[in-house]
Amino acid sequence: MSLSLSKTASSIDINTSMASLSFSSIFSKYIEKYYFSSYSELVFLCIGTDRSTGDALGPLVGHKLVRPLSRHPDIYVYGTLDKPVHAKNLQEQIDTIQDTCVNPFIIAIDACLGRVDRVGYITVGEGPLTPGAGVNKQLPSVGDLHIMGIVNLGGYMEYMILQNTRLQLVMKMADTIAEGIKFSVWKMHKEKLLS
Repeated sequence: MSLSLSKTASSIDINTSMASLSFSSIFSKYIEKYYFSSYSELVFLCIGTDRSTGDALGPLVGHKLVRPLSRHPDIYVYGTLDKPVHAKNLQEQIDTIQDTCVNPFIIAIDACLGRVDRVGYITVGEGPLTPGAGVNKQLPSVGDLHIMGIVNLGGYMEYMILQNTRLQLVMKMADTIAEGIKFSVWKMHKEKLLS
């Protein structure tokens, strides 16, 4: 459960038609603006745990991205259903990324709680997010860019709310994010080949 530190962010409602394309368009604009040629590798850090429905967004996105993106030698996915990145191993995973990747551009992906009228929205923003802030945990901020999905109402009994979040919403959100990212990466590599 994250908190955004961004001053600039854009969001889409997953219940709109062609939400994946809308998300891809927003994501591509942020990549074009912030992913400079000085960065060597692109890292998707998908944060969360499969032990809580509401906090499973990150690992589900990672699960959906890891195989399709593995064919790109300069793109890495951390945090899947098999190997989740969560509160207990987040710092270790950040250290691993910094030690093994060459000048990485990190895109942090996590679930968050929010206002009732924003449930079902995905937000893309510049800068890091703070994992665990939604449930009062002190964890390191991470990300050059972040993607957050508002999975349920925040403000009280956060752990109970996370446990009672509908899997259907989280899956729909994960599908929207993963499909949008895959399309954006395809476009990015196609443009690179044409230039």
